[in-house]
Amino acid sequence: MGSHLIHALLARGKTVRALKRKNSNFELFERVFSFYNDNPAATKTSIEWVDGDLSDIIILDRFLQNVTEIYHAAGIVSFQPGDMKRLMHTNVEGTANLVNTALEHDIRKFCYVSSIAALGRADNSTIIDENTVWKASKRNSNYAISKYGGEREVWRGIEEGLKAVIVNPSVILGPGELDSGFGKMITVVLKGLMFYSKGTNGFVDVRDVARTMIELSESNIDGGRFIVSSGNHTYKEIFGMIAEETGKPAPKFEANSFMANIAWMLSYIQGKMTQRKPLITRETAITAGETYHYSNAKIREALNYNFIPIRDTIKDACRFYAK
Repeated sequence: MGSHLIHALLARGKTVRALKRKNSNFELFERVFSFYNDNPAATKTSIEWVDGDLSDIIILDRFLQNVTEIYHAAGIVSFQPGDMKRLMHTNVEGTANLVNTALEHDIRKFCYVSSIAALGRADNSTIIDENTVWKASKRNSNYAISKYGGEREVWRGIEEGLKAVIVNPSVILGPGELDSGFGKMITVVLKGLMFYSKGTNGFVDVRDVARTMIELSESNIDGGRFIVSSGNHTYKEIFGMIAEETGKPAPKFEANSFMANIAWMLSYIQGKMTQRKPLITRETAITAGETYHYSNAKIREALNYNFIPIRDTIKDACRFYAK
């Protein structure tokens, strides 16, 4: 998300200062920029990079000197049970630190990347929109709890005078990592995926997330949250489109809840043996079997925005993955 956002900001003629870890690997950044046919090495030098993280308030204070717009896309995405402490530290405490520092500077707009997970999943019988009220539920993952906590820090900042907007992207698809996220979905199809989960979720192109963030930040809109989602699709449809673009057979068999439980247990055991994080966890297995529908009416009306069709997203990403 961050790499695509930086490209979109530079394309708008923005001067960009970006926070990174001291030992950050730029391989992903350069791969994403090559998707846009730019010179990644030259572009990297046109950005003012600052070493640090969200836990260092002194660094954040220096980082925000003469900054007018903040795009807060830093965070941990994990559905591993053992990552709860890290999730809360980065996604909640880190966001609180950035909000507090922003309140001390003359910031015109603060744009926070939240998630549809922060809307809660206690009731999946109705269409979920920005007015959905968070409810405690076993369906809420640790990641969801941490993003909801991060959102609360931004709402608190708004009450204290911060000009801010919140975006809640659905499942983000697009060029990026090869061995996780959407890249991993392409990989499993290439290896011959036979089973699909029965669930439905919202999906969105990473380019749409970046563009809507910038348009919201440049607008006079203040103090709202916006679901950023192209549309709702079944996982069968998503994997079917990937299979079509890669020339592989589409998965034919639906995985029931028993099979999903077996899958995450085997994935957990394999992860323990290989010392790698498992591809499937209990949380992701549950989510993939549920049906969630999200409304994008608010963002479409606010910006008069048209989303990239998910089929085009998958086509572009699969071609880039093959390259």
